[in-house]
Amino acid sequence: MESAIERTEELPLATSAGNGTVSSRFVDRRLRISPNMERRPERYDDLADDVEAAVFSSLERHLPPTMAELSRDAKFQYMSEVLARYLPEGERTKIQKHKEYRHKIISLYKPLHRDLFTINPAAFFLPSFLKATSDNTEESIRSIMSEPSPGIFTFPMLQPSFCQMLLEEVENIENSVRLRNIKIMKPNTMNKYGAVLDDFGFDAMLTKLMEDFICPISKVFYPEVGGTALDTHHGFVVEYGKDRDLDLGFHVDDSEVTLNVCLGKQFSGGELFFRGVRCEKHVNSDTLPEEIFDYNHVPGQAVLHRGRHRHGARATTAGHRINLLLWCRSSAFRELRKYQKDFACWCGECQREKMERQRQSIAATKMTFLRTATGSVI
Repeated sequence: MESAIERTEELPLATSAGNGTVSSRFVDRRLRISPNMERRPERYDDLADDVEAAVFSSLERHLPPTMAELSRDAKFQYMSEVLARYLPEGERTKIQKHKEYRHKIISLYKPLHRDLFTINPAAFFLPSFLKATSDNTEESIRSIMSEPSPGIFTFPMLQPSFCQMLLEEVENIENSVRLRNIKIMKPNTMNKYGAVLDDFGFDAMLTKLMEDFICPISKVFYPEVGGTALDTHHGFVVEYGKDRDLDLGFHVDDSEVTLNVCLGKQFSGGELFFRGVRCEKHVNSDTLPEEIFDYNHVPGQAVLHRGRHRHGARATTAGHRINLLLWCRSSAFRELRKYQKDFACWCGECQREKMERQRQSIAATKMTFLRTATGSVI
């Protein structure tokens, strides 16, 4: 019997009828669950508008084998139709307005440290982190990791000099927008203070950070939540302290994998508290004792976790704390997730429900066996 994720469905598909144009007929096609890493995807920079071009390049690895020979335009249209299913028209309008806002900001902003806008591994990262990711083996990556709680990994990552430069750049961003009387866009729906770094020209740098340094790690630790197919990101800084955000409520991130690195400055409090991984169905379910974990920030040290790992931040009681966050997303995982009803491979509550069903099934089988055996003796 086919599982929900393996079933095919009717989707409008471009066909290779000689010219690679779109046919009106419908054929059964489904995305591949695992990406075809041998396929070299095409670039879609000149075609993508509402969605990042990198999303299409990544999603192409998940296309059915029968689509490999289609024209680039045909593949682009098919993927656009897939993506449009979770990108409503209102969201497209919002994205377009954001692009216009970003273009305005970048055209006006004068960077303080231009070296920050291009990845310089030796200047950005601590030697231990750089060596582990350069070797790019599971053994080398695990060698620098601590796992104080299941699924939460901490490791020393950033050079103190890089943290200081980025702190100065953030201050320059704030001063720049204040002088021009521009309302800065909030980092997310919960934080009021900070900045979206992509809006100020950091997009290329953060993309490379994700692709070259976070992806090798997420492939090892988070393959079940799209860690092998991260293709977009949302990069920002958040600020806590006096006249800033004080704390952060209990929530999940809009990401598959979240990188959170403390930049400084001097502060007290602000601990992260984690309370178990949950799917959307179980996001408000109870927390078990073994899922409780608190994490103290250390400048330059990173914490990596699933976006669906419920967490929050306690009050920063003194000083000023600034953190760099990178929400890493997988468009392919989000599409495939729609066809799943059970997430026992990563949701703590789904796992418990599955174990309870198994326990009840075993108990029922034993009871049937005992009744049969008793009846045969009689």
